[in-house]
Amino acid sequence: VKLIKMSPPKAYTREEIMEQQIPIHLRDSCVNLLIPLNVCRRDNYYSPFACEHERHTYEVCLYQEYEKRRETKKQLLANAFNPNK
Repeated sequence: VKLIKMSPPKAYTREEIMEQQIPIHLRDSCVNLLIPLNVCRRDNYYSPFACEHERHTYEVCLYQEYEKRRETKKQLLANAFNPNK
């Protein structure tokens, strides 16, 4: 997946995340993209086509995080079976 470089999203404080009522299980490295997505959804009455760009960037972030976890697991398993490396 080739991504277009964009400016980094605003970094939210713990208080701002709690104020937005983000559930704990969604407070990962992509939360900085989830908050603007939720604001857009509320502003547009959850119209399915209004926040496509925000939703896409959030989903790309989730996929990249998944790929990082998968690669880490792959490396851990390789090291577990080849401790001499």
